[in-house]
Amino acid sequence: MGLVNIIEAREYEAYQKSHTIEKVDDSASLVVNEIIAAVRVEGDLAVRRFSERFERSVPDKFEIPLEAAREAWESLKSAEPRLADSLCLAADRIWHFGELQKEQCKDFEAEIAPGIFTGQRVIPVEKAAIYVPGGRFPLVSTALMALIPAAVAGVKERILVSPPWEGGLPDRRILAAAYLAGVGRIFALGGAQAIAALALGTETIPRVDLIAGPGNKYVATAKRLLFGEVGIDFIAGPTDVLIITGKGEGAKSADSTTEAADFAAADMLAQAEHDPDARARALVPDRETAERIEQALEKRLALLSPGETARSSLKAGGLIVIYSSKEEAVSIANEIAPEHLELHVSAPAEWMSSGPGCGLRNYGSLFIGSPAAEVLGDYSAGINHTLPTLGTARFTGGLSVRHFLKTVTTLRCTFGKGYTEALGAAETIARAEGLIGHAESAALRIRFAGL
Repeated sequence: MGLVNIIEAREYEAYQKSHTIEKVDDSASLVVNEIIAAVRVEGDLAVRRFSERFERSVPDKFEIPLEAAREAWESLKSAEPRLADSLCLAADRIWHFGELQKEQCKDFEAEIAPGIFTGQRVIPVEKAAIYVPGGRFPLVSTALMALIPAAVAGVKERILVSPPWEGGLPDRRILAAAYLAGVGRIFALGGAQAIAALALGTETIPRVDLIAGPGNKYVATAKRLLFGEVGIDFIAGPTDVLIITGKGEGAKSADSTTEAADFAAADMLAQAEHDPDARARALVPDRETAERIEQALEKRLALLSPGETARSSLKAGGLIVIYSSKEEAVSIANEIAPEHLELHVSAPAEWMSSGPGCGLRNYGSLFIGSPAAEVLGDYSAGINHTLPTLGTARFTGGLSVRHFLKTVTTLRCTFGKGYTEALGAAETIARAEGLIGHAESAALRIRFAGL
């Protein structure tokens, strides 16, 4: 076997069955259940005990003054002006895209029958916590990607939670980005104990309505176990990308097969470097393209320092599937339901869904054409990088303004034909179900209105 597996499309089903990543980690569940139970009873004492056990440092107080974030931002502007400018650009575009999303979430009321006025109200949650990992790769951009949509949605209390580094503070760049994004409160806290504290509330840590943001398997497990007591965005697993290439297609010319392979390899490595469990995959029309991509991967690995994580990821789950038709490629792509789907083809519209059951439809974000690099989605184009993984794009999309909004319904009635009909139908259905109290509630109004 080479750096990645190269298989024919007919072999994909068997390959997939033998390379499935477990979505539930029983060992993690045991640890996290212990943490949740302790936090539920002991509050801050349990949070501190587990923090001392798992974190590199623990502050005297979990809450960090906002002044620390302001100082981090001022320091960043002075020490790393290019990064500060880049964060400002990204923040502006995330905010703009968020406003476009919010415009689609509107209040309305409509008379759907005489006397029956139905409507909806779109209301932001009151308190939302954003978890930003601070491990080997402190995700500075995640502070922008989650705090800004919450702000656009109108969330009153926006809280950043991130593990403490030496000195008891979260990573200074994360603090700086959070300040830029308009954070309201900050807690130096990580792991499952952070999720439990936010979901349940403690003496010093507020109970929130929603927790969003990625994390390790313990964070993900805590979100899964506490869902229902707190809202969550979704449960994230290892990151993944699927790249579809056409025959002889490159970024600039239809004949640039070497260029096409280089673009695909670069984007596969961009995912593989995250984690050994990350999945970088491609769908290609012939073996020549597959071999070119594998050669490009080997060359590009030399540019990564260190490259061990990416190599481990590619060895464990790197995959290139050779398809024989567009329909075959679309079927496999929809089954994979990738977090990131890149279309390196000359006529992408022909691949995209144009109706129920047609075209590509299962993905977290779609990157149309090879110039639309996934890295732009990660950082600076405005769309969100917190996306569904492990095939969950079959039924959900990525983090957006709507996650911080509740859509509630309203009903207003006046006397009219529609009101009369609705009361009669409600009484009839209620009696059929044997719910006499329901039926009498409708009947009372019928009698009152003299209907």
